[in-house]
Amino acid sequence: MRVFFIGDIVGKPGRRAVRELLPGIVSDYDIDCVIANCENAAAGFGVTREIVEELFKSNIDVLTSGNHIWDKKEINEFIGDFKNLLRPANYPAHIPGVGSVLVSTRKGNVLGVLNLEGRIFMQPLDCPFRAAEIELGHLKERTKIIVVDFHAEATSEKKSMGWFLDGRVSAVIGTHTHVQTADESILPEGTAYITDAGMTGAFDSVIGIKKEDILTRFLTLVPNKFNVAKGDVRLQGVLLEIDEETGKCKKIERLTWRLER
Repeated sequence: MRVFFIGDIVGKPGRRAVRELLPGIVSDYDIDCVIANCENAAAGFGVTREIVEELFKSNIDVLTSGNHIWDKKEINEFIGDFKNLLRPANYPAHIPGVGSVLVSTRKGNVLGVLNLEGRIFMQPLDCPFRAAEIELGHLKERTKIIVVDFHAEATSEKKSMGWFLDGRVSAVIGTHTHVQTADESILPEGTAYITDAGMTGAFDSVIGIKKEDILTRFLTLVPNKFNVAKGDVRLQGVLLEIDEETGKCKKIERLTWRLER
């Protein structure tokens, strides 16, 4: 089975890259399922119903997220309408939405996707490690093939989650920092790991935002509006090859495509 995980989609440039590049990627690489993090898809902060619908129409099967999923207040009104739109599972139980899902792939296999959020340098939430244990108890009743999006800031926390889940999930993919890391590996018990899948958006930027806006914040420490950058648009992600019988990952490859115009 081939699963493609797309790094954080940032604003309109990121959505355009998905719309124009993903169909060819799915075809050329014979992808069975596409997962993408969408929490920055609406002008860099949050997501709207229209954008969720747009991304699902662009060959994406499951949308994961993180702390910015709540930036557009309307999310509370529609997150429950899309079973394949996830928020981190370690938010309090009464919060709208779900943190995991089972989906059928293009070839008829059952794939589990679990979304978790870290706590180091981020807001305090329920323990992501304990949340993983609970969610895996449900997912493993149906499938051995499980991909985890761990949306976290600290590399130490992400690495720890990789080791914690080694042999129990197919892959632990880090998101949130928007910088693709060069540490992709298959851990000893068969779980694929990478600290960050990267970003899909404008690279003539500071992690997708106009350089001038970010520099103004650093130089003045005065709050200012962040605008999505437009130049040098790329789509980044990781390709996973997973054994359908065991759920173990056989290969992880980080990939980047540049939108030529």
